[in-house]
Amino acid sequence: MLGGLLESSCAAATTTPSCAALLHGHMSGVLLGQSRATVTNLICSRGGRHGDWSADYRLYSRDRVDEAVLFGQARDALLGALADGEPLVAAIDDTIVRKTGKQIHGSGWKRDPLGPAFQTNLVRAQRYLQISAAFPLEDGGSRMVPVDFHHAPTPPKPGKNATPQQLEEHREARKQQNLNRVALERIGRLRRDTPAGRRLVMCGDGSFTNKAVLRGLPEGCTYIGRTRKDTALHYPPEPPVPGANGRPPRYGKAAPTPEELSQDDSVPWQTVSARAAGKRHEFRVKTCGPVLWPKAGPGVVLRLVVIAPLAYRLKKGSRLLYREPAYLLCTDPDLPLEKLLQYYLWRWGIEVNFREEKTLLGTGEAQVRTPASNRHLPAVTVAAYSLLWIAALRCHAAGDNPRSLAPSKWRRDRRPDGQPPATGELLRILRYETWAGALRPGTLHHFVSRGQPDASAPKPRPDLAATLFAAA
Repeated sequence: MLGGLLESSCAAATTTPSCAALLHGHMSGVLLGQSRATVTNLICSRGGRHGDWSADYRLYSRDRVDEAVLFGQARDALLGALADGEPLVAAIDDTIVRKTGKQIHGSGWKRDPLGPAFQTNLVRAQRYLQISAAFPLEDGGSRMVPVDFHHAPTPPKPGKNATPQQLEEHREARKQQNLNRVALERIGRLRRDTPAGRRLVMCGDGSFTNKAVLRGLPEGCTYIGRTRKDTALHYPPEPPVPGANGRPPRYGKAAPTPEELSQDDSVPWQTVSARAAGKRHEFRVKTCGPVLWPKAGPGVVLRLVVIAPLAYRLKKGSRLLYREPAYLLCTDPDLPLEKLLQYYLWRWGIEVNFREEKTLLGTGEAQVRTPASNRHLPAVTVAAYSLLWIAALRCHAAGDNPRSLAPSKWRRDRRPDGQPPATGELLRILRYETWAGALRPGTLHHFVSRGQPDASAPKPRPDLAATLFAAA
């Protein structure tokens, strides 16, 4: 199934059969490769070590790949898996890819998200914006699959001897390439590609819960995002009194802040069941709405939701610990609380996508410099990851899960029942299905009588098949 998906997607995303063959070889090399996902290694993985490499590099530097078509295959598959009336739930977030070269397009100093909370560290990196959509599974679970991956660089600052015109052009470029504006553009694109009768639900973290995003949401789109504990909210204003002088108020009396609502004993906690981390949990939540946020404007009606933290133990038998509560704002006050909570819990899947794209598939490891190459090549690696999961989820929905390789005796299978295999397991299965026939052809050599071994034990020999099939 994956082979057919790759072949049809590569043919649609390029203009010539030769470009489609190159792209197919690169995407297959991303999934089957055993080393860094550089263009050189992708060329070698398709057997082009001794040929001309210029066509492989021009495939990306000359804009001969349309990654939107590749992600369109995944988006259409997700829409086809949804029942009538169900919304398309998606998550949006940005990530950085570390770089060392100063001449690489889009690279600059970014805040290190892995740095300690008490110290802001800076790293040279590129910034990308990703949207992942949810593929619903049994018992309220889901799998997030990337449907968009866009390079969102920050324009470089001009030198100290820049002219006033150059400074003005830089300020205008910063406005045009602002992350919130780029996010709204990608959300609008996804909304246009979604059928008009199906609602779009976007989930984001606190960096996207701001005036620009909330005010600029397209029609038929709901946003759920985190907010600060001290966000100043207001109730809607009272209806204007007939004959009263002055302008009618835009906001009513002050509503409790998220932290005040969580500590208010007069507002009872509600118990809501939702699936997270492979099993169902009972969450305690409080809600308040409709409310208005002055930063979003009087035209954006919101709903505030407070989620109490779950108890956890660092080890068996230790005392219970609690983290900070979560505070959410939703632009649809009528959305049922159970669905609102479950949709936002699905958002964690995009963080899993980022980790697997970088560690397992090597997104961002290619050593390219031009703007077009840095836009297309990382997106192609993410699209290969997306199509891999589309093929796996289709098999899972049809009840035909790929046969997993036998795990080690000491390894426990912690995968919940009814869930598809993990990404590492999918890559091992794919490598086994691709290479097993060539490495271990089906013969009757094991029936041959062997001679008596020597007195000394034979030296251990490395097993190529076991090395290839287990490297994920």
